[in-house]
Amino acid sequence: MRVSSGMIFNAGVASIQKQTSSLLHTQQQVASGRRILTPADDPVAAARALEVEQARGTNALYQTNQKAAGENLGLEEGRLVSVGELVRNVRTLAVQGGGGSLTDTDRRSIATELRQRFDELLGLANATDGSGQHLFSGYMGDTTPFSGTVATGVVYAGDEGQRRLQVSASRQVAVSDSGNDIFMRIRNGNGSFTTSVAASNGGSGVIDAGTVTDPARWNAAGNSKDFTLRFAVDGSVTPPVTTYDIVDNASGNSLLTGAAPAAAPYPRVFVPGQAIVLKSQGAEPAFDYGAQVVIAGNPADGDTFDLDASSSQSLFATLGNLIDALEASTAAGSGNTLLANRIGLALANLDQAEENLLRVRAGIGARMNEIDSLVSGSEDLNLNYQQTLSRLQDLDYAAAISRLTQEQAYLEAAQKSFLRVTDLSLFNYV
Repeated sequence: MRVSSGMIFNAGVASIQKQTSSLLHTQQQVASGRRILTPADDPVAAARALEVEQARGTNALYQTNQKAAGENLGLEEGRLVSVGELVRNVRTLAVQGGGGSLTDTDRRSIATELRQRFDELLGLANATDGSGQHLFSGYMGDTTPFSGTVATGVVYAGDEGQRRLQVSASRQVAVSDSGNDIFMRIRNGNGSFTTSVAASNGGSGVIDAGTVTDPARWNAAGNSKDFTLRFAVDGSVTPPVTTYDIVDNASGNSLLTGAAPAAAPYPRVFVPGQAIVLKSQGAEPAFDYGAQVVIAGNPADGDTFDLDASSSQSLFATLGNLIDALEASTAAGSGNTLLANRIGLALANLDQAEENLLRVRAGIGARMNEIDSLVSGSEDLNLNYQQTLSRLQDLDYAAAISRLTQEQAYLEAAQKSFLRVTDLSLFNYV
């Protein structure tokens, strides 16, 4: 084979370029700290690193949503704490307003303060987040959810939705609650039934909120949950004897006789402060509806008290009814007794409202705990991704620097040998 000078030069230059390229690649690895500069360096590792990068980017989005969800839930929780404090303040004012030593003027002063609390409650219910979205309007964040006054009542303009954020690959968390569920849809009375008095009552009888002693019997299909207690006073004897009947308004019959209500005296003798049970006693027809009420004071002849199944009543309506009760005059005869009954009902309804707030806050707390767990898990996952990427991409500096020194020596040898070879000539020996 004939070797020309051109071949010698080309081969030498190619060798030097190859060594220079290897040296430059290693130098770039050392400078960047990355083992993989192009997918050609390690196709399998490069593909795996791309998958991990994409997963880490998705996890970063979930972390952003988790932070936003925690902030939204914290803001909602703060507003509901304020509402709870307001309800407790209203309850204190209601108890104060029921004091027997107060005049109508005193009660109207308390009612004036309650009107301020009403406006405050309306403001809290219409609270917004930092972006102007209403917290309690469901999906309709741009809509002011509540409007109205004490006189006209308050209406809800939002919907039942709960805004959600995707906080993990398989989990969406609600970051809001419907104002209808928080402020409007509250069970009145004791949550199972509510008690009330006839406005025409002339005695001093004050009924409590009542108690369900057997939920299964109270919720049985045969219970109408609609009863009236009728009282009669026999003044022909000394001391006068007060008796009562329990009428099932659905059938129109007396529970104590099984027939249409008879004239006084009624089957049972009334004892102030003693529980009136919706259950048969002695020779009465068999019935048991698992509930009882207590009436303090002395009902007058013809006084009636009603028991009805609980229904939904808004916190605004409860506050409005309390204001109306305190603003009404108690100068006429039984005004104080009617006021006491209305305040007792308001207190029971406020207790239900506070219980409902606690239920909602418990749900918020559970979601916040879940968010905290997800944040911790996402941070651990992000650390795992970083470790995997480090294993796939990061450079072993000791090996790289050793290789860099070796390649530098190869390049110097190639350059020196090239000089020696190019200096060869037969003319040097002639």
